[in-house]
Amino acid sequence: MMKKHLKLRSWIALSPIALALAAAGQVRAEDLPAAPNFQAAPCCQLCPAVHDASRYTTDYQKNFITLVQAQGDWLFRSQEDLRTEFDTSAIGYQRMQQLHDAFARRGIELVLVYQPTRGLVNRDKLNPAEKARFDYQRARGNYQAMLGRFEKMGYNVPDLSPLTDEHAEQAFYFRGDQHWTPYGAQRTAQIVAETVHQMPAFKDIPRREFVSKVIGRMGKRGTLHNVAGQLCGTSYATEYINQFATEPKDSSGSDDMFGDGGNPEIVLVGTSHSGQNYNFAGFLQESIGADVLNVAFPGGGLEGSMIEYLSSPEFRDNPPKILIWEFSPLYNLDQETIYRQLFALLDDGCDSKPVVLANKTQLRPGSQEVLINSGAKTIANRNGRIELDFADTSVKTVKAKLWYLNGRHESLKLEKPTTADTNGRFVFNLREDKDWAGQNLLAMEIEGPEAGGQPLEVEAKLCQRKTAGNDVAGL
Repeated sequence: MMKKHLKLRSWIALSPIALALAAAGQVRAEDLPAAPNFQAAPCCQLCPAVHDASRYTTDYQKNFITLVQAQGDWLFRSQEDLRTEFDTSAIGYQRMQQLHDAFARRGIELVLVYQPTRGLVNRDKLNPAEKARFDYQRARGNYQAMLGRFEKMGYNVPDLSPLTDEHAEQAFYFRGDQHWTPYGAQRTAQIVAETVHQMPAFKDIPRREFVSKVIGRMGKRGTLHNVAGQLCGTSYATEYINQFATEPKDSSGSDDMFGDGGNPEIVLVGTSHSGQNYNFAGFLQESIGADVLNVAFPGGGLEGSMIEYLSSPEFRDNPPKILIWEFSPLYNLDQETIYRQLFALLDDGCDSKPVVLANKTQLRPGSQEVLINSGAKTIANRNGRIELDFADTSVKTVKAKLWYLNGRHESLKLEKPTTADTNGRFVFNLREDKDWAGQNLLAMEIEGPEAGGQPLEVEAKLCQRKTAGNDVAGL
């Protein structure tokens, strides 16, 4: 709970003589003054600053515009938690359809775990006025409609909307944090398992029994509480909750199929909700009854763990039959840079593709060319793909500029999460939305290390790809 201070309602001091007489029994109890009376009251509600979106100045704070006071220490975000619209743009729907089809060509079925918002699931924690303003029926209907759109594209989509009416004793989300509690992760996993069990791809996946157990207590200092503290100068108590771990029911027997380096055929990618603290992967294993390889990590966002996994030897050598992708509605689904990477990786980057341009160079501070089309070849974006391999696998960011023969240029920034071990590999298709597909590449520049930094060795390649449904043979 929020820290409290004491307000003194009454205080009457006793003199030393009165105290002595009382101790000797010479003063009657009714003659003594009343005992001091103390009352504790909350020190404050949210300060006015939290209602002013302009006060949320950092990129981190902007994810919490604007905080809403609820019951006790519960806080909500007006834009994300109390949203009533669930949607994306036309290009977002198109890219999600293309992404499904790209996985299908690899023989991989996707399960989309599209989380319900805190407002939908824990709206009973809102104060009466905010609860009345929140159009729950509209939000729930639009959420279900979005699930239906994903399902129409061919995704396997667990219907998590019943969670919004359960009113369980245990909270689905933390009171001051955007993550689900282990209880929320467990309930979600149970519903996801029902969908997985109905999938044709699950038929031949080896079964295995798991059990989840409480391993201790977890303290959660909430992100919403943190932002409230930054804006108001207040602080909140840590929220404690049971922490779980999942293990095979019997790992000593012959059913220990993957204990010695085997390859699970179900893989989980996603956001920090799939991190170890909440045991979502463990609850999935218990509910599904099969091994689940969890490659998600905190700070990965919508695409971080997906991109890193698709560029890994594990995916290349042992692709899964089922890929579970967990994410929340707060992420935009029409980010072209993400799809350019995903589509390239699902087509194995530049592996076994004709290489048109190649160069290995040492990047020094400043911007320098890594690829140049000196022969003015016709290299159309619709069939072009670039792969960058850094010798230093810890490189997380690429800032590039691509120049075209007609003088046009594009700035591009690729970022990998700082919270994960990375492989130094960046792969992406050349831009082909709108009128970019017919552009012809002239050169590519990359920003080198910061001043005083060590040179970075990078191998750059432009290779020829063939777009699905595109019969153009050359670039």
